[in-house]
Amino acid sequence: MGTMSGRARRFAYVGLDVGEDSLTGHYELDGRPFRETVTFEGAGSLRSAPARALAQVWSLLAGLSYYKAGAARSVELGDTPVGPAGRALLEAALRDGLGEYALGQGLDLSDVTFAGGRPATPAPATLDPERVLVPFGGGIDSVVSVESLRGDLDASLFVVSPASGPFAALEATAAVTGRPIVRATRRLDPALTGDATLRRGHVPVTAMVTLLAATAAAASGRGGVVMSNEHSASEPNLVVDGRAVNHQWSKSWAAEQLIAAAVEEAVGADLVVASLLRDRSELWVAQRFAALPAYHPVFRSCNRAFAQDPARRATSWCGECDKCLFVNLVLAPFLPRDALAAIFGSEPLASPARRDQLRTLVGRGATPKPFECVGDPAESAEALRRVVATPAWAGEAHLRALADELGPSASDDPFAPQGPSRVPAHWLR
Repeated sequence: MGTMSGRARRFAYVGLDVGEDSLTGHYELDGRPFRETVTFEGAGSLRSAPARALAQVWSLLAGLSYYKAGAARSVELGDTPVGPAGRALLEAALRDGLGEYALGQGLDLSDVTFAGGRPATPAPATLDPERVLVPFGGGIDSVVSVESLRGDLDASLFVVSPASGPFAALEATAAVTGRPIVRATRRLDPALTGDATLRRGHVPVTAMVTLLAATAAAASGRGGVVMSNEHSASEPNLVVDGRAVNHQWSKSWAAEQLIAAAVEEAVGADLVVASLLRDRSELWVAQRFAALPAYHPVFRSCNRAFAQDPARRATSWCGECDKCLFVNLVLAPFLPRDALAAIFGSEPLASPARRDQLRTLVGRGATPKPFECVGDPAESAEALRRVVATPAWAGEAHLRALADELGPSASDDPFAPQGPSRVPAHWLR
């Protein structure tokens, strides 16, 4: 087993157990076993052929949480059923989805070899296009997706929680939607957090959640998984030796296409997996969210509310992290200043302590865009220009000075559709 100073030799996919309401993926890193179990509520039986086929695709990506513990030089698929699209998704998720992890660990994963695997048998599903699942994280993106769906579409939320228990902020926001909830609880192998010799870092968790949602959708006869990944999620944080490194790779357009191809390969075209916000900017999303006051007292995007350990979960916005600052920034043009302060319990934008972070968000800092789920610098810059144009913020000299440094707005309309989208028309109002 490799330690922090070296790399493991071999990572193996050992098998997948499919129960009536649970999935357990088995993996080995240089012979050391790991397992992850996901238990579902409200999804129906996972033992149908389509659900099993999609669970196999999920297990490929779930394995990356354990692969990263040793950054093995070879990946052995063994008897795992995998088609060409599933294999392409796995290889991209390892090389690009672990890009931030590799950068932080000082690794080059381009040398990883893949071997084994047997052909996957497609399991065509007949699903209802009028019934969809919406993976829901409790932030502005997933709220806007729910509220943008056609009113008579049968939409349920899909909520993933850790074994330590549901997230209070997410549950409170989900309750405001009034939608039914299909649940999944992830039980990661305890060695991931309990063994200090294992490597740690960011994994493409959104892609894993997407495939869990697809599995639940197939099991329950639903024909759609409505993601909430907007246009700028495709923008990398930086490029290293010609390779893009993107914290949000698993929310990107490239990942969406790879996931959709793997899903279609497994169960056919009846299950549509697409991001409702793919061609929308964060400013468009923020403007929509600002007009939904029922959510304002309860929603939370601060990562400190989502710690795995319940004792460490913040019960309010921290007002200090890049995520707090970004959400504060994009909402500020569309909400009264006092209403915004009431939501956050503070004013990150007005805080001198946040000035360097703000400069980085708008592309004027000494470092690239933070490794967080925040908009690209152009979106943040446009939000800042709009903030200083409002009378309530006009007196903040440091904001005005930074906006002047940015210069005039680009000619592109941030509220117009941007780039391609795979969203079916029947999802929309």
